[in-house]
Amino acid sequence: MKEGIHPEYKEATITCVCGNVIKTRSTKQDIKIEICSQCHPFITGKQKIIDTAGRVERFRRKYAGRENQADKSA
Repeated sequence: MKEGIHPEYKEATITCVCGNVIKTRSTKQDIKIEICSQCHPFITGKQKIIDTAGRVERFRRKYAGRENQADKSA
């Protein structure tokens, strides 16, 4: 490897908005993030379906009977 072309790789602290602190190594000293593995909605199970203008409900009404029809034909 060539000397002097690689950035310095040092201890880093990643801080999330929720207060979670992660120690790792990086080329940057301090990193601030908005979502981490402790507060992400998918991982915590608090994920919500955002229903814009009733689209989810409209989809469910439209295809409500098809689920039963697929079981009968199979």
